[in-house]
Amino acid sequence: MKIDLSGKIALVTGATGELGRVMVRTLAGCGADIVINYMRNEENAKKLLSEVEAMGKRGMIIQADITNLESVMRMRKAVIETLGTPDIVVNNAVIQYEWKPVLEQEPEDYESQFRSTVMHNVYMAKAFIPSMIEKRAGRFIGINTECTMQTAVGQSAYVAGKRGMDGVFRVLAKEIGEHQITVNQVAPGWTISERDRNSGTEKVEAYDKNVPLQRRGTDQEIANVVAFLASDLASFITGAYIPVCGGNVMPGV
Repeated sequence: MKIDLSGKIALVTGATGELGRVMVRTLAGCGADIVINYMRNEENAKKLLSEVEAMGKRGMIIQADITNLESVMRMRKAVIETLGTPDIVVNNAVIQYEWKPVLEQEPEDYESQFRSTVMHNVYMAKAFIPSMIEKRAGRFIGINTECTMQTAVGQSAYVAGKRGMDGVFRVLAKEIGEHQITVNQVAPGWTISERDRNSGTEKVEAYDKNVPLQRRGTDQEIANVVAFLASDLASFITGAYIPVCGGNVMPGV
């Protein structure tokens, strides 16, 4: 048994980010053709495309603002004309900002998180799910966070946006399930990425000691779960919020 995405087209938003890059490589390694969405980092997008093509897969890069419906619809048109309709959509992009207590957090930060978590997913659904409905198949995957369950000090804008995203995903899973489209969320913990490896910051004792597995997860471990949910192996999983955080948070029943 293996993850085989041959013949599938996967679109990853925020693909040039720390986690996005590994998701792209992993999905391509499983056989998928890849749409690499980026906002500003065209150079890294081109490098990533070269990696995808070196694996013998088709790919394209596309700049789009995922918080703007018109921009997302332009992306849809370009993707369909170049590669075809995506079978797998991975919504990974999010706006970064400085975390502060509620009384100090700028109102604009709450708005940016709403746009890049809730509206991002709504716009991507409007753009790409209709073609999945026509094919009666598809995978719609969002990257959430363990913070949604932690609700720690300073996380309010991020958590507010991601909790809103969670609501959209759960409702969407019920609305389009009859078309055999799955809708799921991957919720990473504080993940080790290329940045950590380059700076030697993989180990954070204060965090690690509270994780049942006593360590931080890796970007590859996150990408592995995304690839699983994108595959036929996960054909009967929908509406799920899946923490990939070593047990640092555990959804109740």
